[in-house]
Amino acid sequence: MAWKLMFASAVLAVARTMPRVFVAPQGPAVVSDNAMEMELKPAPINPDWVLDGNPQARSSEQSASTDGAAYTAIWDCTAGTFRWYFGWDETVYILEGEVHVTDADGGTRTLRAGDVAYFRGGTWATWKIENYLRKVAFMRRTLPAPASFIYRASDAARRRLGRRKSGALN
Repeated sequence: MAWKLMFASAVLAVARTMPRVFVAPQGPAVVSDNAMEMELKPAPINPDWVLDGNPQARSSEQSASTDGAAYTAIWDCTAGTFRWYFGWDETVYILEGEVHVTDADGGTRTLRAGDVAYFRGGTWATWKIENYLRKVAFMRRTLPAPASFIYRASDAARRRLGRRKSGALN
């Protein structure tokens, strides 16, 4: 038990002194584009995933984080049905059109312009696009479990210390 407390103390001490940003920021602080006017390039869907039709997908990376763990893209696709593997966590905002999504458990939903949806990394879904779909995709690579634990522990410790400091000033 004592070694667990020593380990947790060491982890929190290291996490407390670690800077929030591990990579020096590069490039512009703000990147903006008109999602409806961006030039999209072919982004073929794996032919083994296509279930029906001949869906033609295109995309354009809009921005990326300096550490490469997150990025934003514009993606569109013509009619077709296909399976899709989400290698990263992905939140989508539908700009135009609609898609019928079936998750691995058989749950279905229809996403239309204005809808937001989250897809957990490491999962599959079936997409059925009847005409056309255009979306903004916010993708984030998930952290390995130990790194995620340290990150959450660091945040929790900072919040606790912040409350103590603010409470001491009152």
